[in-house]
Amino acid sequence: MPLSAAEIARHPAALRGVQEQAKALIHIYETSPRLAAVFATQQRWLLAHVGLALHFRRDPNDRRTEMTVARFIEVVRRHSVASRNTAEAFVKEMLHYNIAEYISASGDGRAHPLRVTKGTIETFTGWIYAHLTTLDRIDGGNRLESFLERPAMLPILQPLIADGLLASEGVREPGQTFSLFIWLNNGGIVMDWLMSGIDPEDVHLDRIPTGVISISEFAHWLKLSRTHLARKLNDAEALGSIGWVGQRGHSVMWVSRQFFDEYMAVQAAKLAVVDEAFEACISALKDR
Repeated sequence: MPLSAAEIARHPAALRGVQEQAKALIHIYETSPRLAAVFATQQRWLLAHVGLALHFRRDPNDRRTEMTVARFIEVVRRHSVASRNTAEAFVKEMLHYNIAEYISASGDGRAHPLRVTKGTIETFTGWIYAHLTTLDRIDGGNRLESFLERPAMLPILQPLIADGLLASEGVREPGQTFSLFIWLNNGGIVMDWLMSGIDPEDVHLDRIPTGVISISEFAHWLKLSRTHLARKLNDAEALGSIGWVGQRGHSVMWVSRQFFDEYMAVQAAKLAVVDEAFEACISALKDR
């Protein structure tokens, strides 16, 4: 049986697993910043999953299943992920940066068939590795090994994950401070960086120290405007979600226990979606 979000959240191995996962995602960001920018906000992250699912579900022998701009917009609108204009602009950006491409030169406008490029899929596979590894760390399973042994699994697994993420209230409706950051460019990486530097021995504290001191260095590494990042941090500070141990901006930053719990709740919900999709995928492959 797949792990539930509640089981993951209360497991003693969850934090270290999630921290290692955060470091793996940070590494993906460092090695492929342009592609990682696709996942810069939660909205873009969900848009990317919608596009990948359409890519993997297409049947080369059935033109009705091809991914087109029109089909992408229809799915995005149906699940209330973004507006029509935002969805269309997202596709144009993906084409511009070779994250997606036209399948052929023929076609017209929104009916022109698209696919995700090979390099994009290879990088996204690292996202799958990171989450399966976390689940294995929690319960001692062998999901990653099973995934590596079955190259045909990805085209089945990712659409199931996308369906689960779009339907997950825990993922799509997080707590107040988490919501504040997911609308910041690279906000997910900001939170991963903050949480990855926490000492597990400190999580019982009301104010949990992180490894972050300099906002300027933090913003430079993230390729964010220092002013923009500082504004978001100010908003989070006003909520009582972050602060500094000593002088503001010149000492270690802390996160509140509530913010930490919000972050872990979203990670648990996301991992539960991945695990349920993985179990369904294994069952589907056995039935073939």
